[in-house]
Amino acid sequence: MARLIGGVGSSHVPAIGNALEQGLQTDPYWKPFFDGYKPVWNWMEDKKPDVAILVYNDHGLNFFLDTMPTFAIGAAAEYQNADEGWGLKPLDPFQGDPEFSWHLIDSLVHDEFDITMCQEMLVDHGFTVPMSLMWPNQDTRDQVKVIPLCVNVVQYPFPTAQRCLKLGEAIGKAVASFDKDLDVVILGTGGLSHQLDGERAGHTNREFDTEFLEKLKDEPEWLLKYSNYELAKIVGPQGVEMIMWLIMRGALGGNIRELSRNYHIPISNTAAGVILFENDAV
Repeated sequence: MARLIGGVGSSHVPAIGNALEQGLQTDPYWKPFFDGYKPVWNWMEDKKPDVAILVYNDHGLNFFLDTMPTFAIGAAAEYQNADEGWGLKPLDPFQGDPEFSWHLIDSLVHDEFDITMCQEMLVDHGFTVPMSLMWPNQDTRDQVKVIPLCVNVVQYPFPTAQRCLKLGEAIGKAVASFDKDLDVVILGTGGLSHQLDGERAGHTNREFDTEFLEKLKDEPEWLLKYSNYELAKIVGPQGVEMIMWLIMRGALGGNIRELSRNYHIPISNTAAGVILFENDAV
């Protein structure tokens, strides 16, 4: 059966993609950020997962304000990348796993999650930046099949933090019920605190971000006490993306270890973080 071997929470700021393209990993501005990913690179190289479920939000490439599904899962054999306006060089197509995707969709619908099924899907920087961060080498990245899971954190109303945590739990159940021999990793992306526009443009909240990271392993329910409206005030409207990390955390269950964590501020006016969990139950 399939095994969920671990999970990563990661920022997906488009400027990271430009830094990767320009080879700025050792630049003084970027080095503290990229150094935080070295344990993740080593872990991915050691574990060699077969499939990555990547939780992110679309930035207008597939969905816009007039049509915004709460949860959408890709069920395609291939996912093309296109630039949605940040000047990022499109990456090679990503290989999907339709059989596994349809299994996840079927299981989640039977667990009463209303999933939008996408048999064609473009992926933007919210997806490609984390893929490049997890697997900097193109050859290694090509060996990992992907399942995009797109969450609406763009157009209100958003799903609640509790709904995201429960979706993660349902994903963990769905992975465990798939009868193929696969090692699966789940990536929760976005955030951390940031506000891109308005009078508070550039707002970040180190104290809240740090507590969120400290609580994520053993007390992910800590975030549930805040409504999305409250979170928007505390971490900025775009900082609400951190609820997508709860999907990753919920999928992993209770028997996990935290292997590494890094927090760096700012990256393109965003508080950026990465955290790596390994599932001890497999």
